[in-house]
Amino acid sequence: MRRARTINRIVVFYIFIVMVFAGFLTSLLFFVLKLLGIYPFIFMTPIFSPVVALLLSSAIGTSISALAGERILKPIKQLVKATEVVAAGDFSVRVDETDDNSEVADLLRGFNHMASELGSIEMFRSDFINDFSHEFKTPIVSIRGFAKQLKNEDLSPEKRDEYTDIIIRESERLTEMAANILLLNNLENQQIITDKKEYDLDEQIRNCVILLEKKWSGKNIEMDLNLSEVKIFANEEMLSHLWINLIDNAVKYSEPNGQISIKCEKISQRIIFTIRDQGKGMNEHEAEHIFDKFYQADNSHSVKGNGLGLSIVKRIVELYEGDIVVKSRPGNGTAFVIELPC
Repeated sequence: MRRARTINRIVVFYIFIVMVFAGFLTSLLFFVLKLLGIYPFIFMTPIFSPVVALLLSSAIGTSISALAGERILKPIKQLVKATEVVAAGDFSVRVDETDDNSEVADLLRGFNHMASELGSIEMFRSDFINDFSHEFKTPIVSIRGFAKQLKNEDLSPEKRDEYTDIIIRESERLTEMAANILLLNNLENQQIITDKKEYDLDEQIRNCVILLEKKWSGKNIEMDLNLSEVKIFANEEMLSHLWINLIDNAVKYSEPNGQISIKCEKISQRIIFTIRDQGKGMNEHEAEHIFDKFYQADNSHSVKGNGLGLSIVKRIVELYEGDIVVKSRPGNGTAFVIELPC
């Protein structure tokens, strides 16, 4: 508020100085013309003397500058107040925009856009913390509960082995979650892809399928590979995370004895990768949020996962300036189509 008043005074002062200077020049011109005898009948009356003209110009200048300053500075003062509100942590504040194309109008629009983005980031941060706390807390509670059970001396060997296996699985889940969060954080802070080299993309995808063989063979899933010979200039380790997460996701949501088809080909200067499963599919709402952090379409959590894999996939595709599309309908499986530059 104090800053707005200071700006207002400065602008009024400068406008006042300009008006006084203009009045002085006008009075001086009148005086010179009077000395030269030009239009003497106009300047013979006292009201048009130089002193009166100067005072009149000053009064008019002050009035005009005050009105103009108030009108010009109104959006600025509004912006200063809104900025103080944002600084206090309230991102819901908005300023009234104008319809013109002036710099002030651009400033007001820019402020509203900034406040909106900050609000979205704050909401996302809050949701992320809540989701992370929930996902992190669940395995810890499970580990603590079964560890206490192991202290029971009357526990049978079978139950002891069962509880030990649960603790191991939950520990592995925590390790995987921590690794994925670190990976996603690194990817989100990364803007440039380094350590690029040319290699055979089709061979990399085959290796990723083999790496996950234990998972898909355990569900008796048939893998249908249609991979053309494609070379790509990219970061091999980064893209391996892309393929592994997509294949692992397809395996998790596929029904036993189903099929997963993977196709990769080069069209013009674009690489098209498609992976399709025969799982239960998703509705429109689930498909819209499938790339959100910690989001899982399976609310029952019957499928093992932490909801970070597809977020990693989306970020990698963005870094490569590619496109990813999900196609799914309930009961008809899901397909992910990725386009990457060669």
